[in-house]
Amino acid sequence: MTKKPSTFSSLAPAETTEVYDTYWTFATERQAIFFARFRGEEPPWTPDPVLSRYKFTNAYRASDRVSQFLIRHIIYNADETTDDPNDIFFRIMLFKIFNRISTWELLEENVGHIHYEDYQYKTYDKIISNAMAKKKTVFSAAYIMPSGASSFGEAKKHRNYLKLLEQMIREDVPKKLADMEKMRDGFELLLTYPCIGDFLAYQFITDLNYSCLTNFSENEFVMPGPGAKSGIRKCFKHTGGLSDAEIIEEVTKRQQEEFEKRDLDFQTLWGRPLQLIDCQNLFCEVDKYARVMHPTISGVGKRARIKQKYKTKKKSRLEYWYPPKWGINDKIVVQEDTT
Repeated sequence: MTKKPSTFSSLAPAETTEVYDTYWTFATERQAIFFARFRGEEPPWTPDPVLSRYKFTNAYRASDRVSQFLIRHIIYNADETTDDPNDIFFRIMLFKIFNRISTWELLEENVGHIHYEDYQYKTYDKIISNAMAKKKTVFSAAYIMPSGASSFGEAKKHRNYLKLLEQMIREDVPKKLADMEKMRDGFELLLTYPCIGDFLAYQFITDLNYSCLTNFSENEFVMPGPGAKSGIRKCFKHTGGLSDAEIIEEVTKRQQEEFEKRDLDFQTLWGRPLQLIDCQNLFCEVDKYARVMHPTISGVGKRARIKQKYKTKKKSRLEYWYPPKWGINDKIVVQEDTT
């Protein structure tokens, strides 16, 4: 018998599909994998054939390897951290433009300590251009980045983004962000600049908010990306008049209820519940997961396969560490000591 879709809300009667149940089981299992790896267990970490075979981001965005590198080695590096808003902004945005650990390390190898006061356009351009000439990948494939040629006139994408970064600092964006109280205001400020659309602006403001430059609540504002919108279409037969952002907000609010309703033992991030950015990302990941587990349910677009397969590599075990303002780092130490 086909399971009757549940009613999502009595106020806005969105009607769910079976993928909505999968959303919660996926989140639970993906987080269980995170903790299995954290404890140093050997693979396989899950009986789920799709999660075992394909690559998915963590349930918590800040737990992903690239985010951890940003937080620990760029924002809160004891040898590098300064209180200068321009320097904080420069380091974060420089990393996020490329969003690739190897590109940051390449720059460090050539210029040493990376700080705004020592930045020279010609030097950074030469380093990146030389790497590209050697067929090295400098941009991550995680985000679709427009070339910026129409705004800054350079044929090479990285040059346009270096000029964008210079313009933003020249126009006091770091100070303006530091003076703001709302994440939406910061998002809208970034949105006024060339090359930055809704998705990038939301990702950038989230990364900047890991630092002490701003202190926004992550549960104040969300901007659904293309993948999340597709995931929502798969999870809901109709949304009952709720926007995609409102769906994510509602899901985030009722997460504990949804886990309990399905008798799922979801492990939070040492007491930190899923935030809007995490639930947004989970919709994106479930969109991919459903291509295999629910192939007859359509989202946005016609993608039918998951491209990236998971490869078990010998990587150094991450020592997880999060923005101190979250107040969870001491709990991580306790768990490590007692495991």
